[in-house]
Amino acid sequence: MLSYALTFAIACFAMALILNLIRLATAPTKPDRILTIDTMVINVIALIVLYGVQTQSSVNLDAALLLAMTGFISTIAFCKFLLRGGIIE
Repeated sequence: MLSYALTFAIACFAMALILNLIRLATAPTKPDRILTIDTMVINVIALIVLYGVQTQSSVNLDAALLLAMTGFISTIAFCKFLLRGGIIE
């Protein structure tokens, strides 16, 4: 039963990732694109975690944690760049 649930969850997050790619291509403004990329990072993190649960590997969870930290910092940097025109003051 768990394998069916994991397969269904992976399929749902993969579909969400595809829909985010469509939104990225049709986003009207730069902030919309930044939010779409942030959502894509979250979906990829979820896929990595689900795959780690499916394969019972802890290495994937470490990779998801690194991707989460990198995604957070990149989102902050993009937003700061849009607001101020530069990242470093």
